[in-house]
Amino acid sequence: MQNSADAWEALFRAQVTVMRRLQRQPEFAELSAREYDVLFNLSRSDETGMRLNELNEYVLLTQSSLSRMLERLELKGLVHRWQDPQDLRGLRIRLTDRGRQMQVQIAEQFRVHVHELMSAGLDPEELRILARLADRLREAVNDL
Repeated sequence: MQNSADAWEALFRAQVTVMRRLQRQPEFAELSAREYDVLFNLSRSDETGMRLNELNEYVLLTQSSLSRMLERLELKGLVHRWQDPQDLRGLRIRLTDRGRQMQVQIAEQFRVHVHELMSAGLDPEELRILARLADRLREAVNDL
């Protein structure tokens, strides 16, 4: 059990360290990394968007925090929210053209910075192994 806790702590601390460094980058002057994460996840959907509860599965925010963030992003003209025609109690969200443009623009620099930070400590083979291990862990936990 201790090995699992040690591995989790190491993984979590590595992510916090990398994210803090990424948040210092100029592309996050206008948007926070969490807001960018929402735009990134929405960029993976089509014009029908995502349901609020579906989006909430991909971000580390409570549903009420995500709802407030989406209100702010909508005021900035980056997302559009509307009532789900299939479930009138639910919301659907998609990127606006401006939101998609901003996500693409930030993603280009984000990839460069992530590469710089990740490759500073890991070689290409270690990066492949890390990606494979993280995918396996995510899939195993999702199957529980």
